[in-house]
Amino acid sequence: MANRQKTAKRHKPKTILRFPDLEHSKNAVVNSLAAASSQESYGHAIDEFIGWYCSEPRLAFNRTVVLRYRFFLEQKDLAPSTINVWLAAVRRLAYEASDSGLLSPELAAGIRRVKGAKRLGTRIGNWLTSDQCRSLLRAPCRDTLRGKRDRAILAVLVGCGLRRAELVGLQYDDLQIREEHWVVADLIGKGTHIRTVPMPGWVKSAVDDWMQAAGITAGFIFRAVSRTGAIWGDHITPKAIWHVVKGAARHAGIANLAPHDLRRYAECRIMPNPSARLAWSPVERASDRS
Repeated sequence: MANRQKTAKRHKPKTILRFPDLEHSKNAVVNSLAAASSQESYGHAIDEFIGWYCSEPRLAFNRTVVLRYRFFLEQKDLAPSTINVWLAAVRRLAYEASDSGLLSPELAAGIRRVKGAKRLGTRIGNWLTSDQCRSLLRAPCRDTLRGKRDRAILAVLVGCGLRRAELVGLQYDDLQIREEHWVVADLIGKGTHIRTVPMPGWVKSAVDDWMQAAGITAGFIFRAVSRTGAIWGDHITPKAIWHVVKGAARHAGIANLAPHDLRRYAECRIMPNPSARLAWSPVERASDRS
């Protein structure tokens, strides 16, 4: 009888999770996500929470503690969207801890009831003008291999509106002709959504110029270029795309430009708005002349 009581106490869910328990639950959360970007985002959010949680003396992992963590994030003047993503990762952490028997289901249910930060209004973000797009596309030097690659990257970002992760995964066979137009066929994007993206003729010319100079006939289209001007490796990283956009923006005199801002401009072009299409035309004509 005494042995049964000891066994029951031993398997009782915890209220205070130690660092090994949190790491185990974190690995379970990361391994349950399919997208690499989601794994990175949730992993970083959980690491931030673990650092805060372990710095406090003997805190129980419950709804009150998560509310305190939300107040802590709000005091750091983070954007509501960032706070909500980090809280979603904490809720997922509690769910996996409960599923593993480390946390009681009642505490996990209380944590999942924690509401996120309120978002008042909508951030407009950066919107490029036609002149800024022309300056951005002219920034890379077309006489070098790196410049041809950077110009092709900027052209795809502006003309097709791809995300960085989609751009680095773009392969030679993905460029196909559909109804006498070039498209990026069956592109697997965020959340494993599949779509086909039209590619304007001037974007295809910039990509062909890069592929011909680099001798690319298969595999990933965009590769790393060494300082000596030689192809290095068989792919490129999303961080390299960020540096390409930042370097071109600095050369063009555009402040606070991010790769996603180019996607926003491409979405504006695709929208059924005559003014948006007119704003796009000078960029396309200028790129054809350059």
